[in-house]
Amino acid sequence: MAQDVLCEVNNCVHHAHGNRCGASEIYVVSHKGEEAENSRETDCKTFEPKTH
Repeated sequence: MAQDVLCEVNNCVHHAHGNRCGASEIYVVSHKGEEAENSRETDCKTFEPKTH
């Protein structure tokens, strides 16, 4: 299990110092059902935009 999750999406509420993800859980899905062939075919459903 990954100890550190890196994320460069700095407009996410879970974005933390050092490009770390501060979410307690990460949920990633595939565009094609169960199998993805590359990272472009996936999305992070944990993303929540920051409100200003």
